[in-house]
Amino acid sequence: MAATHAAVWQSARVVETDELTGDIRRIVLEMSKPAKVEPGAHLDVRIDIHGATDRRSYSIVDATPDGSRVALSVYRSPASRGGAAVMHALRRDEVVQVTQPLLDFPLRVGAPAYVLLAGGIGITAIAGMGRLLKSIGADYRLIYAGRSRSAMAYLDALTAEHGDRLEVHVGDEGTSLQVSRLVDGLDEATELYMCGPIRLMDAVRRAWMERELSMPNLRFETFGNSGWFAAGTFTVQIPTIGLEVVVRPGETMLEALEAAGADMMYDCRKGECGLCEVRVLHLEGAIDHRDVFYSERQKDAKSKICCCVSRVAEVPAGQAARVVIEAT
Repeated sequence: MAATHAAVWQSARVVETDELTGDIRRIVLEMSKPAKVEPGAHLDVRIDIHGATDRRSYSIVDATPDGSRVALSVYRSPASRGGAAVMHALRRDEVVQVTQPLLDFPLRVGAPAYVLLAGGIGITAIAGMGRLLKSIGADYRLIYAGRSRSAMAYLDALTAEHGDRLEVHVGDEGTSLQVSRLVDGLDEATELYMCGPIRLMDAVRRAWMERELSMPNLRFETFGNSGWFAAGTFTVQIPTIGLEVVVRPGETMLEALEAAGADMMYDCRKGECGLCEVRVLHLEGAIDHRDVFYSERQKDAKSKICCCVSRVAEVPAGQAARVVIEAT
């Protein structure tokens, strides 16, 4: 059986939409069953993609004190599986089905110091944490990294809100974040919260482990759609049930298997919990691990894959990518 969040579904009316950048749209929803929103919370949204109902998760970037209105900021990336396009197409007064705020990425109040690290659209999960830490007078730094200033949503507002506590790194300005320097400069008691592309988060985790810092002090959330290789087509086979499925760039391995009738285990769908892990029996190509569940040693083993986000890439170029897995 598939595991799911214990969620209360409700209707929500779109009351505002605004284009923040060329790829990011802010969507404000009026909730029918308001609930308080904690920093790091997200909503799940039911959407229809090509005639099928699916579920997507979006961080809440801000909300009214009573939770009657919540704002999402949705990034439409080249790796989007269709949900972002549906969200971007929403217009004022349309009604969608959403959960109550769900909290899988909580901020612990009481640490001696904090670093909040956001890469790109990861700022949506981090902004509320910065707002709370400022309000309670905590010792914190907010680090925001992006490809270009024009692609970095809320940059002006964050600058005004946090002043010299905000540290900005912009790729096309030659000021990209130096992860090793960041981690080497941290006090051992500092808690680091991060959300962003898998490459950034992998680099931070490696540097963190090299310094042998406390792993409970490193907390993260990922959106699971960025990897080391461009998303391509590959084939997955489950011999024991006679199933062979083609996974296309716009879908995940989990979605393709579900659509073919396979009974899959899963929960987070973001590569964080490991419940969708399957054992690899044969591999042609390379596993593009997009999860944050496995350690670096486990990823090198190539014996397992989190099918909710990870993929198989064509290596070398032109070789058909294929993976044979064990039934769950």
